[in-house]
Amino acid sequence: MKWSEMCIHTTNEAIEPISNILHELGASGVVIEDPLDLVVEKDAMFGEIFELDAKDYPEEGVYIKAYLPFNSFLGETVEEIKQAINNLIMFDIDLGPNQISLSEVNEEDWATAWKKYYKPVQISDKITITPTWEEYTPKSSNEIVIELDPGMAFGTGTHPTTVLSIRALEKYISGQETVIDVGCGSGVLSIASALLGAEEIYAYDLDEIAVKSTQLNAKVNKVNPSIHTKQNNLLNNVDIKADIIVSNILAEIIVRFIKEAWENLVDGGYFITSGIIQAKQQIVLDQLEEQGFEIIEINELEDWVSVVAKKK
Repeated sequence: MKWSEMCIHTTNEAIEPISNILHELGASGVVIEDPLDLVVEKDAMFGEIFELDAKDYPEEGVYIKAYLPFNSFLGETVEEIKQAINNLIMFDIDLGPNQISLSEVNEEDWATAWKKYYKPVQISDKITITPTWEEYTPKSSNEIVIELDPGMAFGTGTHPTTVLSIRALEKYISGQETVIDVGCGSGVLSIASALLGAEEIYAYDLDEIAVKSTQLNAKVNKVNPSIHTKQNNLLNNVDIKADIIVSNILAEIIVRFIKEAWENLVDGGYFITSGIIQAKQQIVLDQLEEQGFEIIEINELEDWVSVVAKKK
């Protein structure tokens, strides 16, 4: 079978929303080629492993590559994707060059070539994320290993926004908590919560594919009994008292459900937000404080920000 590789030259800010569009419109796998991965000094303490070639990366911005079936509907699908991406401008998302190109690839080449990008990565003091096909031996008895299959999910869990979220969860989960994961994607934050000791996790996503990915990855990591997944729009009609709410999505989306997050947290509960670019940090902080939250921490990694707020 032949596939069409769609390459979108855009910005780091647009990675999450464009990737979501691609998955929703039938892309069978997405690869992110960010030149920051070539030049940013990684946390040596976490022993990350990369096999990257500078020729694969743009000088500025990022490449998002998606793979679409080469069939009679390809032209319509491509146009639908282009329109959906252009509509992101209405949400004040910088699309950068927004240049799209198509090329043809054979299934045999694509099915294995993309796996070279993903290796085991230790992203926090305790947690290492590894693709399911890689052999990995924990370095200590305290190390927590999360196995993910990027082919069925939304990335490998090593994006800076995810790393920031997991580091916050590691700090604030002490055991037996109830956690709500808003916009669960691959389920990596829900899985991390369970493995760190949370008792009940409620994982919500509007995308049915994300819900299925969370369920599958939860089973792979043997934590599915603790994770309750449901297709849902943010926290609409959710009435659960949680100790922690975590959400790794766009700043524009986070501010839409701050009131609901407040209502679903116990007194003294934590709201962990990520997926926020530095330019939009203040928008989130202002809305959180207006609602009554106390800002506990602001953490940064590369161009991204994570905020931990407490219900006073």
